[in-house]
Amino acid sequence: MGHLRAGMMACVLALLLAGPSLAQAPAATAEDPARLGLRTLAMMERVSDPRLSPDGRSVLYSVRTTEWEANRGVSSLWLATEGQAPRRLAISDGGAGTGRWAADGQSIYFLSSRGGSSQVWRTDREGMAAVQVTTLPVDVSGFRVAQDGQALILALPVFVDCADLKCTRDRLDADAKSPSTVQGYDRLPLRQFDRWNDGRRNHLFYLPLNGSGLAQGAPRDLMAGVDADVPSQPQGDESDYALSPDGQVLIYSTQTQGAGEAFTNNSDLFRVPVAGGTPVNLTANNTGPDGSPAWSPDGRRLAWLAAPRENVGGDQAAVMVAAADGSNPRKLTDWDRGAASLTWRSDGQALLVTAADDGQLKLFEVDARTGAIRPLVEDGAVNGVEARAGRIAYVRDAFDTPGQVWVRQGGSAARQVTQHNAAVLAALDMPAAQPFTFSGWNDEPVRGWVFPPAGQVAGERYPVVYLIHGGPKSPWTNSWSYRWNPQVYAAAGYGVVMVNFHGSPGYGQAFTDSINDHWGDRPLEDLQKGWTAALAANDWMDGDSACALGASYGGYMVNMIASQWNAPFDCLVNHAGVFDVPQLMNAMDIGNFIWEFGGPSWERMTLYRQFSPGDHVSDWSKPMLVLHGSRDFRVPMEQGLATFSALQRMGIPSRFVHVPDENHWILKPQNWVDWQQEILDWTARWTAPTP
Repeated sequence: MGHLRAGMMACVLALLLAGPSLAQAPAATAEDPARLGLRTLAMMERVSDPRLSPDGRSVLYSVRTTEWEANRGVSSLWLATEGQAPRRLAISDGGAGTGRWAADGQSIYFLSSRGGSSQVWRTDREGMAAVQVTTLPVDVSGFRVAQDGQALILALPVFVDCADLKCTRDRLDADAKSPSTVQGYDRLPLRQFDRWNDGRRNHLFYLPLNGSGLAQGAPRDLMAGVDADVPSQPQGDESDYALSPDGQVLIYSTQTQGAGEAFTNNSDLFRVPVAGGTPVNLTANNTGPDGSPAWSPDGRRLAWLAAPRENVGGDQAAVMVAAADGSNPRKLTDWDRGAASLTWRSDGQALLVTAADDGQLKLFEVDARTGAIRPLVEDGAVNGVEARAGRIAYVRDAFDTPGQVWVRQGGSAARQVTQHNAAVLAALDMPAAQPFTFSGWNDEPVRGWVFPPAGQVAGERYPVVYLIHGGPKSPWTNSWSYRWNPQVYAAAGYGVVMVNFHGSPGYGQAFTDSINDHWGDRPLEDLQKGWTAALAANDWMDGDSACALGASYGGYMVNMIASQWNAPFDCLVNHAGVFDVPQLMNAMDIGNFIWEFGGPSWERMTLYRQFSPGDHVSDWSKPMLVLHGSRDFRVPMEQGLATFSALQRMGIPSRFVHVPDENHWILKPQNWVDWQQEILDWTARWTAPTP
């Protein structure tokens, strides 16, 4: 067990235990203002979705705040204009999100449920008064504004066999009134992430606007009869479709495999005139996923992202460019990194992409003629990129800061536009991440980070937590997290180790591919060697007082560690982790995930069983905390129940934390604080010094 001085550990425990148990009220929690406490993190303002005005001088963006008593997040719209301090728009009092500029820049469209359902509203540039634009019988889940100001493209969930929106509404109302809850399905997927499918598809509709910018007539389904979703379910967005600058043609990305859709990740781009017609497949020759369509500013070229292989997780997407009708496509980039988002620079001479690279999520510029690539933002994590009027807006966050809006003009340096959470951040002691490199599997270099504990005292030794990322092809990046933030553990007095083991994107395609068929050995070897390297380089770490923590694939790896490498750890924490791999692959919501193991379980059972944690329970011995949400259909809760049952049967100290109203993530503020406190209490219990 640990060797930390008793007095120092008492301070750490006091900090940890000051938070609530499940039976206590979080409002009574006293937090050290110099440490990143759970309540402090949960209450921070979250910045996203920057949108430049047509003249580029203003940025409209969203801020999510927390209503603690209501246990929910609330979105508002803010405006930052050159020479003025950012301000919250008054219309946000009724709830406002997805703010989009009108073509003339003098008004703003946004989504709000203030009328009882999610509809499009409109406000003046000052954001003082709102008028409802759509009054549809179904919710609007997303929209785009035509550049000519003549129309909106709406994303609406509908039953494909319905002739109008009223039919969808009537069917939903009838189902709600029926006393029977029996549901029948004839094909996969049955459920997606956290909900059961009800038969509706997301379709794109064309809605003309009148001279006042309000709806004129009924919306027209541009995908009538198409058995497909745009945006994709469950987590697609408006990057799945793009309207041409002249407002005449829509390009969208979707799957159209019918009953076979669940078994492939192949998606294609389709082109359809807004006047109506049959959608035309532009990318039928590529068996991998095609997405993120983007029109050049002059409307003469179309760009998109294309991954070359079907059902290969982490396959790196290349930037493609073609004529406006999809003809003469060419691969613009031949790059050992994968683009994650795509937009054109406003002059049409280059494209902007984000990509994971060496532990950062960078912003790059790609020359539209030569494909030459150069970084624009090299550290931190960039998202929400928008380009207009010679400017680029984006949100950047990092290990030491939550997201803020930045704007870059031409070749000048970027400037930070927002300062949300500034007062809170200024008071916090947040240790800097210390990168390190070691030889991992196959003697290949593997990267990671170490965080010292907040308030570190020279000569003292500190307990350590090993954070293991999920995915498995979702790397740790230099970014701010509201789910697994290393600063939370540093604030609680721990050293933190994080490693981007083999399989993590951002280090080349071969590095990512190496985990295929090797879930349980190569990443584990990296974790072992990374742990040894971190301890050797940091003598303040007490390697005899340590816990390993992971979620999703990280929880799977915790279960593997429990049998294959449990010696270094005093305790384990497993959130939404995998116990039985064959059962997972046949029950989860992603039907094509079996290709992580090269095929279905009945064809490769030896491999499945080799790397299935439940087959090695006889070697478990370390105390484990198991946490799971009932609405988790990515890793169904039965996996967590099986883990806990095995622990109990083996007589191993264990605790099961059930969150009935959460999915694969813990999202409600009070739930998150209580859930995270369970983790901190567990690690404190098992890393405390022996009396």
